[in-house]
Amino acid sequence: MTLGSHLTPLARSHIEQADVVFAGLSDGVVELWLHRMHPDVRSLQPYYGEGKSRVQTYREWVALMMTEVRAGKRVCGVFYGHPGIFAWSPHKVIETARAEGFDAHMEPGISAEDCLYADLGIDPGSVGCLHFEASQFLYYERRVDPSAYVVLWQVGMIGNRSVGHMENAAGYRQVLVDLLAADYPLDHEIILYRAATLPIQKPRIRRIALGDLPQASLPPEETVVLPPARSLRLNPATRDRLKALDTAAATA
Repeated sequence: MTLGSHLTPLARSHIEQADVVFAGLSDGVVELWLHRMHPDVRSLQPYYGEGKSRVQTYREWVALMMTEVRAGKRVCGVFYGHPGIFAWSPHKVIETARAEGFDAHMEPGISAEDCLYADLGIDPGSVGCLHFEASQFLYYERRVDPSAYVVLWQVGMIGNRSVGHMENAAGYRQVLVDLLAADYPLDHEIILYRAATLPIQKPRIRRIALGDLPQASLPPEETVVLPPARSLRLNPATRDRLKALDTAAATA
């Protein structure tokens, strides 16, 4: 996620031993750094385009990597953060390669979620933590627990999942706020978060009221975190059942 410091020794070895390296990275500086590790690094960024479907771009990525795999080359795809989180192409290219009889695997990496826990001081085990992709959260019936942390990913692109627009109208986010208002007051403090991608950077952390989200400046890479709005509530029925089991075990 952060240049250099989050790269595992095993991942570095795969990069150095590859015949060709494809790169989907967060910053041009990171790409230049990768060029110092391997002489044949091919950027995937030019395949994005204004108004172009991101699905089309991702399919092109898979085709590019598979062309080299089929040519008998040892191919390494390098993606910032965890390569399997919010990343369709790495999963698809591995699936395709395996279906054609090639060896393929994914190395785990540090994700924006990992950085979020560290930078915001959140322990997901304390009260629980739910994660949703923002557009999916709108399109489908999902259950929110306001006593847990709720993390919404890609709110900056909500409603525009298939087309390459990187900004989104406030109206889409207003629909999100209206939906969340059933469980949260509009003055509930939420967090806008972005992990650092360069060692010289600090994470970007902003706190605003939920009701102000539609008009907030929200780049696509920022994540929205809703802290708990109420305390955990006891479940008397379950507690009684557990107590009965304890009693039965003690008298057996």
